[in-house]
This record gives sequence, C-alpha cells and structure tokens, in this order.
Amino acid sequence: MAARTTGEGEGGRGAARTAGQGEGGRRAARTPRLKHEGVVEALSRAIRSGALPRGARLPGEVALAAQYGVSRNTVRQALAELSARGLVATRTGKGSYVVFDGRPPAERPSWSRPVPRPGLRAATAVVRLDLRPDPQLAESLELPDSAEFVVVDRLTTLSGGAAVALERTHVPAAGPLRELPATGLTVPLHEALAEAGLHPDHGEEWTTAAPLTPQEAAVLGRAPGTVFLRSRRVLRTPDARFAAHVDRLLDPSCYHLHTRLPPEP
Repeated sequence: MAARTTGEGEGGRGAARTAGQGEGGRRAARTPRLKHEGVVEALSRAIRSGALPRGARLPGEVALAAQYGVSRNTVRQALAELSARGLVATRTGKGSYVVFDGRPPAERPSWSRPVPRPGLRAATAVVRLDLRPDPQLAESLELPDSAEFVVVDRLTTLSGGAAVALERTHVPAAGPLRELPATGLTVPLHEALAEAGLHPDHGEEWTTAAPLTPQEAAVLGRAPGTVFLRSRRVLRTPDARFAAHVDRLLDPSCYHLHTRLPPEP
C-alpha cells in the first residue's frame, strides 16, 4: 500500500492546504486597517519621537490629505483620535497643535509639584492597591453611584521611619486597570492609564491646609488634627472622560508646592 503524502486528508484525498488557509481551504479573514489609523500611526510616531515637538503646528487638513493620500474627512478622523490620545489640540480657526511633551500629566507645567526641603531623604512605596466602590466620590465626579475604582496608596517615609506624605489615587476600574489589584502595579500609573486608553490632558486642582482625619492620621502615624498641606486633583481626557482623582497629603515642614506656568503654544 502506498504511503499517504503530506498534506492529504483522511483517505489520502485532497490537495495540501496553502499557508494561511483555514478549514475548507479558505484563507483566514483579516480585519482591514481603517484609513485614518495609518495617519494616526505616522503622526503619533513623529510626535512621540520629538520630530514634531510640543507647540508645533500641524499642516492643514488639505496638506495632510495630500501628504497621506486620503480624504479630508479621514484627516479629521485622525486628528480627533490624536486629540483623544492627548497628543494634539485643535483650535477653531487656528489649526491643530502638538500638546504632548513626553511627560506624564502630573509632571507637566501648570500642575503643582511637591518640592522636598533640601537634604530630605525619603522613600515612597505602594502600601495599598485594591478595588472598591466609593459612592461619595462617584457623586462628586458625576459618575453612577455603583461606579468602582482602583485605589492606589503611596506612602512616603523618612529614613528614620516617620511618614511625611500620603498620595491616594482613584482610577476607573475599567479594562486592564481592573486587573491591577491582582497583577500589581508593574509600570508607572500614567502608563497603565495609557494602556487602558486614558490620556488625561486637563483637569482641576485645589490646595489648602487642613487637619488630618483620624483615618488619615492612622495611616501616617500622626496625631489626629495635625495640619498637613492637602491637594486634590481631578484629571480628564480630551473628551472629558474621568481618568484619575488624586488626593495628596504633605507635611508642610518637609514640602512646599511649586507651579510653573507654560507659554501658550
């Protein structure tokens, strides 16, 4: 009896399937890439590499359409996607400008940054990472009462063990962010937000001096009522979606807040 040739089916009949074919000899279907995605990819690469720096004005819609061989409507779709990613901003009558500068939102100009006193030696560690609802916070953010958050607590302590700062961040428990309590925070939080499709580019911030609540005092190892600097920040994406809520408590004997205002692009 003759040996069965490679690629034959049961009974030795049928031609071998070609590479990439599925059951029945049919090629596996591929999802075609939308036209605007190619424009987004090219401009994103230029922006993130620094070839198009912060403040640079992009060519107009007609020029971009000619450059990439697409329609103006496709260019508009691409610009909307770039805006949603926090890379560009479009101003009516003025055009589109690069707003990305390679830094996470908390490190960009116009946000206050805690500056430690000279010679302060401290270390920061994640002391809490869990998933929970917070109806009061959800209401303040105009989210459903049932909204859940991933909560990240970072505690900063001096070499002698005294706690001098506590940062508590709430982010939406959506997409890959929901898995953080199980997988751990292996990348900076702003990168985890980006992986979840959240690219915050604006928000609000409030700063005051206030006494510690009993719960806060317990975490910091301080007496309730001790006065700390308190800042609260809400970050949103270009399309106004909630991205992060950050509460920061700072020992005023160890830190001051500094804000640098950037020029308009």
